[in-house]
Amino acid sequence: MDHSGHGMTMDLPPFTLGRGMEFGGDPVFLVGCLLALVLYGWAVARLRRRGDAWPVGRTVAWVIGVLTVALVMCTKLNDYGMVMFSVHMVQHMVISMLSPILLLLGAPVTLALRALPAAGRGRKGPRELLVAFLHSRYVRIISHPAFTIPLFIASLYALYFSPLFDFLMESRVGHIAMMVHFLAVGLAFFWPIMGVDPGPHRPGYVMRMLELFAGMPFHAFFGIALMMGTEPMVDTYLHPPASLGIDALSDQSAAGGIAWAFSEIPSVVVLIALVYQWYRSEERQSQRADRAADRNGDQDLADYNAYLASLHARGR
Repeated sequence: MDHSGHGMTMDLPPFTLGRGMEFGGDPVFLVGCLLALVLYGWAVARLRRRGDAWPVGRTVAWVIGVLTVALVMCTKLNDYGMVMFSVHMVQHMVISMLSPILLLLGAPVTLALRALPAAGRGRKGPRELLVAFLHSRYVRIISHPAFTIPLFIASLYALYFSPLFDFLMESRVGHIAMMVHFLAVGLAFFWPIMGVDPGPHRPGYVMRMLELFAGMPFHAFFGIALMMGTEPMVDTYLHPPASLGIDALSDQSAAGGIAWAFSEIPSVVVLIALVYQWYRSEERQSQRADRAADRNGDQDLADYNAYLASLHARGR
């Protein structure tokens, strides 16, 4: 028996982690993940060939980020996610809140700007088009907190608490579009907060933390709403296959618990990254100040001492 035209069997055996980790899932995401790894690897190799360094940590973050997408979309988790709300919620949380953070730590935009060749004066190549896109009004809008935070919140409430979710789950194209949307929303929300790649909005570290905490509580409230529900809220998961041996309401409660608990994970990861970036920024500023002092013989301190001496002389 097929599930809503997806061509996926509904007679899945009871879920276990081993069964969920079996290879399978969506070929669109499989191709996308392979392309992401190949293109990133090509860009890093191009930099290395011309003698430029690229931090290993960024490469590791990118690879792990791509693998997290593959984990939830290119395994049997994707099949179980079609008939189990709890497994779907794992997919949603990973692809919208964990994968984007890791991918952004990989600094793909910075890598592309460094790896793509310049087209030459008066011409426009891929690098010039990317620069123009980054400076466009469109990017200024979609990266502004007034846009990203409401979008991040609406992707939960407007999707799950309306007929839109059931409509998208009726077709394979709709399901893929929804998952791509989750990934895109996560990237848009965390991009200005992470501040690794260049962008039009780069607030201070305190403001970035405030932006982060402005969106996270709504995930917790969403999870609590699912856990406290007295009846199934999503028609797609109203009648789970008998072969799974699960109850729709209990599965919904588990999905809510996952959404509630998962909101803490990205907060911790992002906070660690921001504190480290802040520390590195202060360290670089201190080093620049030390180099400036070495060049001018600590002239600033000498000028300040002379100023104090003049004040003292004036007071006599």
